[in-house]
Amino acid sequence: MPRARSKARGRTTRATRRPPPGRPRPAATPARAGRVLDLLEAAHPEARCALHHRNAYELVVATILSAQCTDERVNKVTPELFRRYPTPATLATARSEAVEDVIRSTGFFRAKARSIIGCAKSLVTDHGGEVPRSMEAMTRLPGVGRKTASVVLGHAYGIAQGIAVDTHVLRVANRLGLVGSDDPAEVETRLMSLIPRDRWIRTTDLLIFHGRKVCDARRPACGECPVFHLCAWESKQAHAADTSRAGARRR
Repeated sequence: MPRARSKARGRTTRATRRPPPGRPRPAATPARAGRVLDLLEAAHPEARCALHHRNAYELVVATILSAQCTDERVNKVTPELFRRYPTPATLATARSEAVEDVIRSTGFFRAKARSIIGCAKSLVTDHGGEVPRSMEAMTRLPGVGRKTASVVLGHAYGIAQGIAVDTHVLRVANRLGLVGSDDPAEVETRLMSLIPRDRWIRTTDLLIFHGRKVCDARRPACGECPVFHLCAWESKQAHAADTSRAGARRR
């Protein structure tokens, strides 16, 4: 799961660039956010956490590994990783070099090995080998920030204590006009104010899935978007035309 990076306050990007004067941005209201989620749910009922896991331990490790890496790549290395280290106790006593060898292809493998081994040690020494069930306790674990904690709490335990904001959530939420910031913390706070708690976990799944399948960073398929009419992105018409031309060529 790629990590969303904070940028200097006030700086604009393609994702957050404002519409020209005379075309006001639609208001970001709870009702509009709810309608967007309803339509995305109908369009993407299969949206799920893409990281393969069988328990909270496997999910926290996989999520740490997903920083600056695709979920697909993580899913290729975790079967061997968890075969060798099936519990926090076994990972806590692992040699760094051995772990690095397994996770090398995920990038930043030395730092990630330190993080997951450190996380496992903390789980064993501070939590009896169990992944804790609160944001406060989760974010004290090595390698775990709010995004990772929200993913694990939501998908392993069904506990909604935040909305995980990665690059897909950041891009899609900005294009839709639900938020207007490149700061993941600000985006999470704004989304939580718009969306009822019982939809926080699903919000992450839907926005990530939509960002991967439709609202691509470079080649968004705006002509196929189920929330096109609710989208505030000023470039959507041009990309909708591109989508139509591409479809015509395929036919």
